[in-house]
Amino acid sequence: MPIDSSPTSRALLVLELVQGSPGITADRLADKLGVSERAARRYVGILREAGIPIESVRGPFGGYRLGRGLRLPPLTFSATEALGLVMAVLDGHHAASDPTAPVGSALGKIMRALPEPVAAQAEALRRTTAPAPDRAAVRPDPGTASTLVQACADRRRVRLGYRSEAGSEWIAEVDPWAVVVRHGRWYLLCHSHSADALRAYRIDRVREVRLLEDTFSPPADLDPVAMLEQHLAVGWEYEVDVVIDAAVDDVARRLPRTLGRLEPVDEGTTRLVGSTSNPIWYAEQLAAVPAPFRVVGGEALRECVAALAQRLASAGF
Repeated sequence: MPIDSSPTSRALLVLELVQGSPGITADRLADKLGVSERAARRYVGILREAGIPIESVRGPFGGYRLGRGLRLPPLTFSATEALGLVMAVLDGHHAASDPTAPVGSALGKIMRALPEPVAAQAEALRRTTAPAPDRAAVRPDPGTASTLVQACADRRRVRLGYRSEAGSEWIAEVDPWAVVVRHGRWYLLCHSHSADALRAYRIDRVREVRLLEDTFSPPADLDPVAMLEQHLAVGWEYEVDVVIDAAVDDVARRLPRTLGRLEPVDEGTTRLVGSTSNPIWYAEQLAAVPAPFRVVGGEALRECVAALAQRLASAGF
């Protein structure tokens, strides 16, 4: 990674190195910067003059480290660390105690800058808390997610290496429109040039990403969340057509949009049209609606609803 030769940029790089490697020595700083030890110490001095508390300890186990203060000093995060923190907020990350993981690395920088009494409490919580894992969540590689997020922002076409749930692998050139997080899963909503169609790829199944030179313009009226949920409701193996004896607004509050399209038949009746790869799961979702319903299309779903009804009836005796 090329290093900017300006004193300010090198001083900021020193700050990042001290944050990431507490106890780093002047000679190691100099080696990282490609300058003399005297110059490295001068950059440390620049940071101290700016009010950043950098402490130094003499001896074989000494070196520079970030001091603690009442206010956080400037913190520098890599793109992967920054996205890792966002991912942690979005879906509750469980690797925050691992200093080698992006979230743990970024959190460590914050912890080292906190005043001692606050840091002690936070560190105790970090060590002893054991969050229950979200079994539905599937977290992608932060580097892959970071590249795709940047490609969406820059409107750059990408070439993906992808592996499906069934194990099939292929290469696809796509225009990445948006990254969407839904129920602990990360999706890339995009236009596939090979299929000439909308696609939603699970980012945890993306094996490699390569940025291309081509650019694109996403749809002007793009609603990523709505478009993703509509896409997840169509194109599956088993077609379904259900009539529910409830108003469309009431049904919409009870069922996820990924089940299909809701159409009002009249004020008290709603039609649900969609598709699924798992009619057993679909029947269970319908059972959560507190209103009578009839399967008018989709033999596989009709059989699964009948089997579920028999199982529930047997449980009452």
